[in-house]
Amino acid sequence: MRNILIIGGSKGIGNSILNHQLDIGNHCTNISRSTHDIDNENYKGYQADITKDELPEIDSIDSLVYCPGSITLKPFLQLKEEDFKNDFDVNVLGAVRSIQKYLNVLKKGSNPSIVLFSTVAVVKGMAFHSSISSAKAAIEGITKSLAAEFAPTVRVNCIAPTITKTELAKNILRNEKIEENISNNHPLKKICEPDDIAAAANFLISNESNKITGQIMRVDSGMSTLKI
Repeated sequence: MRNILIIGGSKGIGNSILNHQLDIGNHCTNISRSTHDIDNENYKGYQADITKDELPEIDSIDSLVYCPGSITLKPFLQLKEEDFKNDFDVNVLGAVRSIQKYLNVLKKGSNPSIVLFSTVAVVKGMAFHSSISSAKAAIEGITKSLAAEFAPTVRVNCIAPTITKTELAKNILRNEKIEENISNNHPLKKICEPDDIAAAANFLISNESNKITGQIMRVDSGMSTLKI
């Protein structure tokens, strides 16, 4: 049984990862702003705001998955400095705090690994994405830097999805017509479900990926690399 720490496992992609890890018999600890009651002896949850609250002590961690994110889409001149700061706090500094807090415990784990999350907008220029894409670009830089620094002990990888059907994206995917139009902009004519992204994360924290580190895995229906 492995010990998986998920930051932000109460909703969306994080919740899909959490459910899968519990289903395969692993022990899961979830730190999230919202409460999440699960009747499973292998589950432990803590309610905390990762950007400002004191983080709990955890004795054993094999993998850390940092899921919190934001979608701030506005024309550049409508963005305030506070928007950039908020996106950076949630996406970057929250991840930094988590890794610094638990790194020494993680180093003692079995095939220890970290999974972070970026966005397709880092490599594919998209209007109105300047705040979130700059924060996620920092995550991709941190992924590669930490993968080098922590090798050979801790693997560090990142997943860069396209828009995914989560609570976070509901204001964008407001109706079926909008969803269809966005889907058709992808080479595979599909956008992602939370389980699609979770599957990539579950692979990256598994023993099957023990030779993979410093990678940005683009789960984006071909959007970042193909033009059809």
